[in-house]
Amino acid sequence: MNVLIIEDEKPSARRLQRMLTTLDVKAEQMIHSVAEAIEWFSNNPHPDLIFLDIQLSDGLSFEIFETVTVESAIIFTTAFDEYALQAFKLNSIDYLLKPIDAHELETAVKKYKNLKAPAKKVQLDFEDIKKLLVNPVEREYKKRFTTRIGQHIKMIPVDEIECFYSENKGTYAHTVDGRDYLLDTTLEQLEAELEPQAFFRISRKFYVNIKAIRDIISYTNSRLQLKLNSFKAQDVIVARERVKDFKVWLE
Repeated sequence: MNVLIIEDEKPSARRLQRMLTTLDVKAEQMIHSVAEAIEWFSNNPHPDLIFLDIQLSDGLSFEIFETVTVESAIIFTTAFDEYALQAFKLNSIDYLLKPIDAHELETAVKKYKNLKAPAKKVQLDFEDIKKLLVNPVEREYKKRFTTRIGQHIKMIPVDEIECFYSENKGTYAHTVDGRDYLLDTTLEQLEAELEPQAFFRISRKFYVNIKAIRDIISYTNSRLQLKLNSFKAQDVIVARERVKDFKVWLE
Protein backbone atom coordinates (compact mmCIF):
# COMPACT_ATOMS: atom_id res chain seq x y z
CA MET A 1 0.00 0.00 0.00
CA ASN A 2 1.44 3.37 -1.05
CA VAL A 3 0.47 5.96 1.59
CA LEU A 4 0.96 9.74 1.69
CA ILE A 5 0.52 12.03 4.72
CA ILE A 6 -0.41 15.68 4.11
CA GLU A 7 -0.16 17.52 7.45
CA ASP A 8 1.34 20.94 8.18
CA GLU A 9 2.30 20.14 11.77
CA LYS A 10 5.42 18.02 11.44
CA PRO A 11 5.21 16.47 14.95
CA SER A 12 1.63 15.36 14.19
CA ALA A 13 2.72 13.95 10.83
CA ARG A 14 5.54 11.97 12.43
CA ARG A 15 3.21 10.70 15.16
CA LEU A 16 0.72 9.47 12.55
CA GLN A 17 3.56 7.87 10.62
CA ARG A 18 4.64 5.94 13.75
CA MET A 19 1.07 4.88 14.48
CA LEU A 20 0.68 3.56 10.93
CA THR A 21 3.91 1.60 11.28
CA THR A 22 2.36 -0.37 14.15
CA LEU A 23 -0.39 -1.38 11.69
CA ASP A 24 2.21 -2.52 9.12
CA VAL A 25 1.39 0.47 6.93
CA LYS A 26 4.37 2.49 5.65
CA ALA A 27 3.91 6.18 4.92
CA GLU A 28 7.32 7.20 3.65
CA GLN A 29 6.25 10.48 2.06
CA MET A 30 5.02 13.49 4.09
CA ILE A 31 3.89 16.84 2.67
CA HIS A 32 3.24 19.97 4.71
CA SER A 33 1.51 22.59 2.54
CA VAL A 34 -0.92 23.10 -0.34
CA ALA A 35 1.83 24.42 -2.64
CA GLU A 36 4.13 21.50 -1.87
CA ALA A 37 1.30 19.02 -2.47
CA ILE A 38 0.38 20.51 -5.87
CA GLU A 39 3.99 20.31 -7.02
CA TRP A 40 4.39 16.76 -5.69
CA PHE A 41 1.20 15.44 -7.33
CA SER A 42 2.24 17.03 -10.62
CA ASN A 43 5.51 15.11 -10.68
CA ASN A 44 4.90 11.81 -8.89
CA PRO A 45 2.64 8.74 -9.19
CA HIS A 46 -0.39 9.19 -6.98
CA PRO A 47 -0.60 7.03 -3.83
CA ASP A 48 -3.24 4.47 -2.95
CA LEU A 49 -4.27 6.31 0.20
CA ILE A 50 -3.86 9.86 1.54
CA PHE A 51 -4.17 10.97 5.15
CA LEU A 52 -5.21 14.58 4.63
CA ASP A 53 -5.34 17.42 7.14
CA ILE A 54 -7.97 19.98 6.11
CA GLN A 55 -6.37 23.17 7.39
CA LEU A 56 -2.81 23.53 6.13
CA SER A 57 -0.43 26.42 6.76
CA ASP A 58 -1.15 28.06 3.38
CA GLY A 59 -4.86 27.29 3.01
CA LEU A 60 -7.51 24.57 2.92
CA SER A 61 -6.25 21.29 1.50
CA PHE A 62 -9.22 21.23 -0.91
CA GLU A 63 -7.29 23.80 -2.96
CA ILE A 64 -5.00 20.95 -4.00
CA PHE A 65 -7.86 19.28 -5.88
CA GLU A 66 -8.81 22.48 -7.65
CA THR A 67 -5.44 22.34 -9.42
CA VAL A 68 -4.70 18.64 -9.85
CA THR A 69 -6.92 15.59 -10.27
CA VAL A 70 -6.25 13.14 -7.47
CA GLU A 71 -7.74 9.65 -7.66
CA SER A 72 -6.38 8.36 -4.36
CA ALA A 73 -8.58 7.28 -1.49
CA ILE A 74 -8.64 9.84 1.32
CA ILE A 75 -8.95 9.68 5.09
CA PHE A 76 -9.26 13.12 6.65
CA THR A 77 -7.42 14.04 9.82
CA THR A 78 -9.27 17.03 11.19
CA ALA A 79 -9.91 19.18 14.21
CA PHE A 80 -13.10 20.62 12.68
CA ASP A 81 -16.29 20.10 14.64
CA GLU A 82 -19.24 17.92 13.73
CA TYR A 83 -20.57 20.39 11.13
CA ALA A 84 -17.91 19.26 8.70
CA LEU A 85 -18.13 15.65 9.76
CA GLN A 86 -21.72 15.54 8.52
CA ALA A 87 -20.44 16.23 5.00
CA PHE A 88 -17.74 13.60 5.27
CA LYS A 89 -20.34 11.00 6.20
CA LEU A 90 -22.64 12.03 3.37
CA ASN A 91 -19.78 11.61 0.90
CA SER A 92 -18.72 8.23 2.37
CA ILE A 93 -15.37 9.74 3.39
CA ASP A 94 -13.74 8.48 6.54
CA TYR A 95 -12.23 10.91 9.02
CA LEU A 96 -10.12 10.91 12.17
CA LEU A 97 -10.72 13.61 14.75
CA LYS A 98 -7.53 15.00 16.26
CA PRO A 99 -5.83 13.98 18.46
CA ILE A 100 -5.90 10.71 16.55
CA ASP A 101 -6.84 7.62 18.54
CA ALA A 102 -4.94 4.39 17.74
CA HIS A 103 -8.09 2.24 17.68
CA GLU A 104 -9.92 4.70 15.41
CA LEU A 105 -6.92 4.77 13.08
CA GLU A 106 -6.91 0.99 12.85
CA THR A 107 -10.64 0.99 12.08
CA ALA A 108 -10.17 3.60 9.34
CA VAL A 109 -7.35 1.63 7.71
CA LYS A 110 -9.48 -1.52 7.76
CA LYS A 111 -12.36 0.40 6.20
CA TYR A 112 -10.09 1.56 3.38
CA LYS A 113 -8.90 -1.98 2.72
CA ASN A 114 -12.52 -3.16 2.52
CA LEU A 115 -13.49 -0.36 0.12
CA LYS A 116 -10.41 -0.20 -2.05
CA ALA A 117 -11.84 -2.33 -4.90
CA PRO A 118 -12.46 -0.11 -7.97
CA ALA A 119 -16.17 -0.94 -7.94
CA LYS A 120 -16.46 0.69 -4.52
CA LYS A 121 -14.38 3.75 -5.26
CA VAL A 122 -15.53 6.78 -3.31
CA GLN A 123 -16.66 9.84 -5.24
CA LEU A 124 -15.72 13.05 -3.41
CA ASP A 125 -17.70 16.26 -3.65
CA PHE A 126 -15.25 18.79 -2.26
CA GLU A 127 -17.41 21.78 -3.13
CA ASP A 128 -20.23 20.53 -0.91
CA ILE A 129 -17.78 19.94 1.93
CA LYS A 130 -16.24 23.40 1.54
CA LYS A 131 -19.69 25.00 1.64
CA LEU A 132 -20.52 23.17 4.83
CA LEU A 133 -17.24 24.26 6.41
CA VAL A 134 -17.81 27.90 5.54
CA ASN A 135 -21.57 28.00 6.15
CA PRO A 136 -22.38 25.33 8.73
CA VAL A 137 -25.95 24.26 9.28
CA GLU A 138 -27.62 26.04 12.18
CA ARG A 139 -28.29 23.68 15.03
CA GLU A 140 -29.37 23.66 18.66
CA TYR A 141 -26.90 22.85 21.42
CA LYS A 142 -27.63 21.74 24.95
CA LYS A 143 -28.68 24.53 27.27
CA ARG A 144 -28.46 22.48 30.46
CA PHE A 145 -27.35 19.16 31.91
CA THR A 146 -28.92 17.12 34.70
CA THR A 147 -27.36 15.14 37.50
CA ARG A 148 -28.81 13.04 40.30
CA ILE A 149 -28.08 14.08 43.87
CA GLY A 150 -29.60 11.55 46.24
CA GLN A 151 -33.30 11.46 45.44
CA HIS A 152 -33.15 14.76 43.60
CA ILE A 153 -32.35 15.75 40.02
CA LYS A 154 -30.38 18.97 39.66
CA MET A 155 -30.34 21.06 36.48
CA ILE A 156 -27.03 22.73 35.58
CA PRO A 157 -27.16 25.54 32.97
CA VAL A 158 -24.35 25.22 30.43
CA ASP A 159 -23.21 28.82 30.94
CA GLU A 160 -22.51 27.99 34.60
CA ILE A 161 -20.03 25.23 33.67
CA GLU A 162 -16.34 26.12 33.61
CA CYS A 163 -15.12 22.81 32.27
CA PHE A 164 -15.94 19.16 31.73
CA TYR A 165 -13.32 16.58 32.67
CA SER A 166 -12.94 12.82 32.90
CA GLU A 167 -11.65 11.07 35.99
CA ASN A 168 -11.79 7.44 37.14
CA LYS A 169 -13.95 6.52 34.10
CA GLY A 170 -16.49 9.21 35.01
CA THR A 171 -17.32 12.54 33.35
CA TYR A 172 -17.72 15.59 35.58
CA ALA A 173 -18.94 19.16 35.14
CA HIS A 174 -17.16 21.80 37.22
CA THR A 175 -19.32 24.88 37.81
CA VAL A 176 -18.51 28.52 38.43
CA ASP A 177 -19.33 28.13 42.14
CA GLY A 178 -16.56 25.56 42.49
CA ARG A 179 -18.69 22.39 42.61
CA ASP A 180 -18.22 19.14 40.67
CA TYR A 181 -21.10 17.03 39.38
CA LEU A 182 -20.96 13.52 37.91
CA LEU A 183 -22.80 13.34 34.57
CA ASP A 184 -24.24 10.40 32.69
CA THR A 185 -22.29 11.09 29.49
CA THR A 186 -18.80 10.94 27.99
CA LEU A 187 -16.50 13.61 26.57
CA GLU A 188 -17.01 12.02 23.14
CA GLN A 189 -20.77 12.47 23.40
CA LEU A 190 -20.27 16.10 24.43
CA GLU A 191 -18.68 16.86 21.07
CA ALA A 192 -22.10 16.92 19.41
CA GLU A 193 -23.81 18.72 22.31
CA LEU A 194 -21.61 21.75 23.11
CA GLU A 195 -21.49 25.06 21.27
CA PRO A 196 -18.06 24.95 19.53
CA GLN A 197 -17.51 28.69 19.92
CA ALA A 198 -17.97 28.44 23.69
CA PHE A 199 -16.31 25.09 24.50
CA PHE A 200 -13.10 23.53 23.20
CA ARG A 201 -11.68 20.07 23.83
CA ILE A 202 -8.09 20.79 24.80
CA SER A 203 -7.12 17.15 25.45
CA ARG A 204 -8.59 13.70 25.90
CA LYS A 205 -9.41 14.72 29.45
CA PHE A 206 -10.79 18.28 29.30
CA TYR A 207 -13.37 20.50 27.65
CA VAL A 208 -13.08 24.15 28.72
CA ASN A 209 -15.42 27.12 28.55
CA ILE A 210 -13.74 30.14 26.94
CA LYS A 211 -15.27 32.41 29.59
CA ALA A 212 -13.57 30.41 32.36
CA ILE A 213 -10.00 30.92 31.12
CA ARG A 214 -8.18 33.31 33.46
CA ASP A 215 -4.63 32.87 32.18
CA ILE A 216 -2.67 30.96 29.50
CA ILE A 217 0.92 29.95 30.22
CA SER A 218 3.61 28.33 28.05
CA TYR A 219 4.23 24.78 29.27
CA THR A 220 6.69 21.98 28.57
CA ASN A 221 6.83 20.16 25.20
CA SER A 222 5.19 23.04 23.29
CA ARG A 223 1.98 22.71 25.30
CA LEU A 224 -0.09 25.34 27.11
CA GLN A 225 -1.31 25.43 30.69
CA LEU A 226 -4.66 27.06 31.43
CA LYS A 227 -5.65 28.74 34.66
CA LEU A 228 -9.42 28.67 35.12
CA ASN A 229 -11.45 30.89 37.40
CA SER A 230 -12.25 28.30 40.07
CA PHE A 231 -11.05 24.85 38.94
CA LYS A 232 -7.83 24.02 40.79
CA ALA A 233 -8.08 20.26 41.38
CA GLN A 234 -5.46 19.45 38.74
CA ASP A 235 -3.42 20.98 35.93
CA VAL A 236 -5.41 21.92 32.84
CA ILE A 237 -3.09 21.35 29.87
CA VAL A 238 -3.69 21.92 26.15
CA ALA A 239 -2.29 18.88 24.33
CA ARG A 240 0.55 19.71 21.93
CA GLU A 241 -1.41 18.54 18.89
CA ARG A 242 -4.34 20.79 19.86
CA VAL A 243 -2.36 23.99 20.52
CA LYS A 244 -2.63 25.38 16.99
CA ASP A 245 -6.39 24.81 16.78
CA PHE A 246 -6.82 26.15 20.31
CA LYS A 247 -5.14 29.42 19.35
CA VAL A 248 -7.41 29.71 16.31
CA TRP A 249 -10.44 29.03 18.53
CA LEU A 250 -9.42 31.85 20.89
CA GLU A 251 -9.65 34.33 18.04
